[in-house]
Amino acid sequence: MVGSRAVHRVIFHLDMDAFFASVEQRDNPNLSGRPVIVGAPPDRRGVVCAASYEARKFGVRSAMASRTASRLCPDGVFIRPRMEAYRDESGAIMALLTRFGGAVEQVSVDEAYLDISHRFPGLEPAPIMRLGQDMKELIHSERQLTASIGIGGNKLLAKIASDHGKPDGLFRIGEEEKVAFLRPLAASAIHGVGKVTAEVLTQAGLHTIGDIQDYRGDLRALVGSFASVLKRYAMGEDDRSLEYDGAVKSVSAEETFEHDTDDRRVLVPALLEQSHELAGKLGKERLAARTVQVKVRYSDFTTVTRQTSVEDPIESAQEIYAIACSLLRRGRLVDRPLRLIGLGVSGLGPPSLQLVLPL
Repeated sequence: MVGSRAVHRVIFHLDMDAFFASVEQRDNPNLSGRPVIVGAPPDRRGVVCAASYEARKFGVRSAMASRTASRLCPDGVFIRPRMEAYRDESGAIMALLTRFGGAVEQVSVDEAYLDISHRFPGLEPAPIMRLGQDMKELIHSERQLTASIGIGGNKLLAKIASDHGKPDGLFRIGEEEKVAFLRPLAASAIHGVGKVTAEVLTQAGLHTIGDIQDYRGDLRALVGSFASVLKRYAMGEDDRSLEYDGAVKSVSAEETFEHDTDDRRVLVPALLEQSHELAGKLGKERLAARTVQVKVRYSDFTTVTRQTSVEDPIESAQEIYAIACSLLRRGRLVDRPLRLIGLGVSGLGPPSLQLVLPL
């Protein structure tokens, strides 16, 4: 049995459906039902920031090269991102959430947790589900967008529930069913289990959350100090509170060259090393990023930065590097020798969950 504090928490997780693309489809009705790809056009060396569900059916995903996306989805409609519009829309949606009272933790531009435990002294599912439906209907009526809402006794369960119900879903994982519900899900569905940790677990034969629940060996030999947390998460237990500040907001790396240079043989290894350094930091903190920024400084100390955001969080060095290269090319930033080159990621949150059932 878990403690009474965990039992009586009621956490909602709001996740907007294909947010960037949905905003574009709403603002331009001609795009309704069409495979919308937000990002660089396919005739340019850039990447996808987001894709509508119609495009995702073809395998298009965030951080993919636009040319690859075009091959996978020949009828895709490519639209350049309007980040300011998405931020404004995010602000309007978060303002709607405050109408329901309780604490709100905004995780990213299209994602938030709400702790509304004070409204439900008991755990009767009907009124809890009605409130979730009220949230969805308010967002749809006021903003003409759909959202998926997950509900659970903690952040872990609420997040998994919202992913399970996508798109336009409303799903609750009850305390009495959480252990059984989690059993068939892939180990990567657990908060903090990124690609590297998932590979370690797979090599040890731990493919599903159920495998972790049943494991009688020493998890510390596999995942170090994360072992005890991993075991609790596998049982659906999570005592994290909502966060408002003090969390890691961004990570960055940069290099100042001994001699100014525009030589690719120098710049490419520097960017690759920084990408791996950032990916390592993200892995250590068990985070993923939605925004990548490049920074260059020229001989006269003029400093220029460029950034872009993707809808699905990224965590690998390869993805970070690909977006960094796209930013440099698109901004034509290496048009003369550089004194410094830097790379940063922000918009940090948990890695993307993949709810894959075992074959």
